[in-house]
Amino acid sequence: MFKFWSKHTVTASSFTIAALLIASSCQAQYVWLDEKGNKQFSDLPPPANISKAKIIKAPSRSALTTSSTTTPAGASPSTSASAINEQLKKPVTTTSKNEDYNKRKAEQEEKDKKSAAEQLANSEKSKNCERARSYQKTLESGQRIANTSANGEKNILSDTQRAQELKDTQRILNDCK
Repeated sequence: MFKFWSKHTVTASSFTIAALLIASSCQAQYVWLDEKGNKQFSDLPPPANISKAKIIKAPSRSALTTSSTTTPAGASPSTSASAINEQLKKPVTTTSKNEDYNKRKAEQEEKDKKSAAEQLANSEKSKNCERARSYQKTLESGQRIANTSANGEKNILSDTQRAQELKDTQRILNDCK
């Protein structure tokens, strides 16, 4: 009777060991970072849209194939591992999401202000160029042009003053092109 129990016990224990080995290989875990930077765990491979560089852990059979492909060309495996570790160090919290949002919002507002300032400057330059073109046509027409002095007296431009005004206007128009 003792032999029966010992044979049965050996068979049962070998069956248990075999079952544990099979189960451990079936429970192989994949660990990867999703597009938001969150760590994902699964016994199934990650979706196809996840790059191999973001796969942190794969089962032993596929680990050999992924370890050679996870590192970018010219980078060592420790480089990609350190980049992943840096991503893992900073947990994604509501506060960090708000900080990122506020930073992006401030950058966008700065871009908008800069764009508005450029548009205003371009508009002013366009107006000034149009005025200079108009003044140049008036100067070239030969009409009598008068200006008012600081005392309030009316002075008519002489030919030399007209020529000087034309030079000044032409210099302004050279910046308009």
